[in-house]
Amino acid sequence: MASTDNGASQPPTWRYVLGFLLVGIAWGFTTPFMRRAAVARDQRPKTPRPFLSDPKVSWVKRKVWAVVYALLDLLKTPTYAIPLLLNVTGSVWFFLLIGQAELSLTVPITNSLAFLFTVMGEWWAEGKVISRDTWIGMAFVLGGIALCVHAKS
Repeated sequence: MASTDNGASQPPTWRYVLGFLLVGIAWGFTTPFMRRAAVARDQRPKTPRPFLSDPKVSWVKRKVWAVVYALLDLLKTPTYAIPLLLNVTGSVWFFLLIGQAELSLTVPITNSLAFLFTVMGEWWAEGKVISRDTWIGMAFVLGGIALCVHAKS
């Protein structure tokens, strides 16, 4: 194990790899599920809220309450709230990773993995076919990650 300037030992490499994968999954794989739940919510009949169309209420107050109601509606929907919770958890994991791993590796690796897992999530959640060009792009992304890691070693 390598040691840092302050004498603390570095975690093993597999923990970084696992952390990068978890963040990529949390950010990427959950996004298509949140999108699907949001689209389904928009297709349901709207809950009447007379307060939002009351001309006595200021335009700003109506807009603020419209956003609040939309957020509450989404958060009350488990098909949206659970992926959102996992996605936000990925941000916490990312915050912990950037405190330990090298920033110039952490950011490109986690964002690239998020892209890869978004493609996989679209396939899983929406049944989208992954085209040949997308597979090639995914291979290039993995190659780019490998080059970044190799350059730092």
